[in-house]
Amino acid sequence: MVRISELQAKDVVSITDGKRLGQIGDLDIDMDNGMIKAIIVPASGRIFGMFGSGQDYVIPWGQIVKIGADVVLVELRSSSESGSAYLPPHSGSSSGGY
Repeated sequence: MVRISELQAKDVVSITDGKRLGQIGDLDIDMDNGMIKAIIVPASGRIFGMFGSGQDYVIPWGQIVKIGADVVLVELRSSSESGSAYLPPHSGSSSGGY
């Protein structure tokens, strides 16, 4: 079992390019079945998850490759490949990832 506080302390890294995306700031949870739908990594430069610019990464649970002791490895895929989407910072969308 992994606690949310333990997940939030881990760095999120893309296996595609090795880029550090940040740390988990929030979770998207399906309240009907209690399952985590996605992890949300705040855009860099945001303070307390509220102030600053850029879009958050919204990474579907299915794109998590491995949760290690210090790192969460993710494989970012486009919406056309996975049926789900992530929004990189400055993606031009104003929807906030939803």
